[in-house]
Amino acid sequence: MAHGAHPSPTLGATPRKSTSSSIASTDAEKQQAQIPRTNSPSDVYHHVEIDIKEKDDAPEPPAPAADLAHTLSRVATAASELRRTETRQDGTEYPGGVKLALITVALCLAVFLMALDNSIIATAIPKITDQFHSLDAVGWYGSAYLLTTAALQLLFGKFYSYLNIKWVFLGAIGLFELGSLICGVAPNSTALIIGRAIAGAGSAGILSGALIILAYTVPLRQRPAYSGGITSMYGVASVAGPLLGGVFTDKATWRWCFYINLPIGAITVLVVMFFFQPPKGASASGTASTNKTWREILNEFDPLGTLLFMPAIVCLLLALQWGGTTYAWNSGRIIALFVVFGVLIVAFLLIQWRQQENATVPPRVMKMRTVWSGSAFAAATGAAFFSGIYFLPLWFQAVKGSSAVSSGIMNLPMLISVVLFSLMAGVIVSVLGYYTPFMLLSTVLMSVGYGLISTFQPDTGAGVWIGYQILAGAGVGFGLQQPLMAVQAVLNDKDLPTGTAVVVFSQTLGGSLFVSVSQNVFSNKLVEYVGDYAPGISASTVLSAGATSIQKLIPSEFLNGVTLAYNDALMQTFLVSAALAATSIVGSGFMEWRSVKGKKVDVAMA
Repeated sequence: MAHGAHPSPTLGATPRKSTSSSIASTDAEKQQAQIPRTNSPSDVYHHVEIDIKEKDDAPEPPAPAADLAHTLSRVATAASELRRTETRQDGTEYPGGVKLALITVALCLAVFLMALDNSIIATAIPKITDQFHSLDAVGWYGSAYLLTTAALQLLFGKFYSYLNIKWVFLGAIGLFELGSLICGVAPNSTALIIGRAIAGAGSAGILSGALIILAYTVPLRQRPAYSGGITSMYGVASVAGPLLGGVFTDKATWRWCFYINLPIGAITVLVVMFFFQPPKGASASGTASTNKTWREILNEFDPLGTLLFMPAIVCLLLALQWGGTTYAWNSGRIIALFVVFGVLIVAFLLIQWRQQENATVPPRVMKMRTVWSGSAFAAATGAAFFSGIYFLPLWFQAVKGSSAVSSGIMNLPMLISVVLFSLMAGVIVSVLGYYTPFMLLSTVLMSVGYGLISTFQPDTGAGVWIGYQILAGAGVGFGLQQPLMAVQAVLNDKDLPTGTAVVVFSQTLGGSLFVSVSQNVFSNKLVEYVGDYAPGISASTVLSAGATSIQKLIPSEFLNGVTLAYNDALMQTFLVSAALAATSIVGSGFMEWRSVKGKKVDVAMA
């Protein structure tokens, strides 16, 4: 009989016990008389669960043939159930073999390119400013990409909820590729900034889209191992970016920093287009909009909330990037940016409360413990990781005297440990089912690792800085993907895009905000320590020399003092990373203990 056709065993007829429940029964319970079976087919049923429970009250088969038939029937039922767990909720089978491998590689490449574009430009900026004579626009080369990425991530969550997942993802890749092409052929600084903004708009939908596609490609119990590979691309790109940027700039042209995105992005587009099958109904929500008016359809995307949220985030990021560097913290522009941010974000929150289900982030979703604790953990982890990965190469260059390329190589222990421990955590979570222990372990290892890194001195040996990087990288690797696994374990298909977008946005915003905060801490402390350790040279001279040139441009009598000033200023930024890592205990401590191995299925069988 079909599932749901029989009354619950807790209602009506007394249910028969399964073997798993009878093990825990007392001897007296085991000796109770069995309830005789009726001849009515509607009364003959048993329960099948993923762990293949069997009845202890069924009568013994009268003959070996009947016993064999009974066993084969149960095996067939179990096999059928196991096959059912390998299909999506819409009944479509998950891809396997070559198709699964191609989709996974394509998603990894997409996330790698998105993260690479945020770091590869760093070593190309000197050549770009030489060609365009645009030293005053340097800040916009990075911030234009960052601003559009952060501002549009939640909107892409709505797109994935209500539109075709495949085409939204391909559209995001297309925007990213268009922006990269504009950057590559840019004739002037303005065109380059516009291209960076367009590429950032596309990147806003890439990571969340990749993880949503993964959710429809791999069963939940296997997903951690695959998502570990995808999220580890952040670590790979963070170190590979400056290396590739330096190679392209020195051996070819800085424009290849953007051209490289085109062929690799095309591979992702082709694979996703031909091998990924989106859920039936096209969107993750499965809701159809064909019978709705254009006004109703538009309202589903929360246009007013979006118009308030995007400028709010832009104001906040600009205030943090400009404050203490371009403008003083008490300047009118910085104060105005913070005030406008506050007004807009309050208005946005009020709109979310009013819109409810049509909100950019429905309050119902944000109230879920897994979502808000996962977002808090993602924000803290992203902030600690990106702050640390940004300033560690500066320490190698300014204090150890390494070149830009060499500093990237010396940063490899962090990269390798992030990737390996992320993959390791994914495999173990797939086996054990629980992700919360790895979040708690991540908090401890990150805090200790970055705390130890903050003790570096100019004479610190290679064994020490390698070991401490591995420790911090292990903490990041263990925790980086876990909030994303958490929301996928508890949210249904309709809410999955929104929950994923919220976690990705939290991670991006945390990294963006605290890289700016760490930059201000570093700049202010460097000025202070130069005055303490090398009073004979002006702080402006040290700042203008840059990290890679102080060994050449600073007079020898001041070099030791300036090097020590750089070291101590950078150690303050690593203390910020350690503090941020410690705050991740809020997210990991409040995270629910759920399993990704799947819920047991209780099926009534005729």
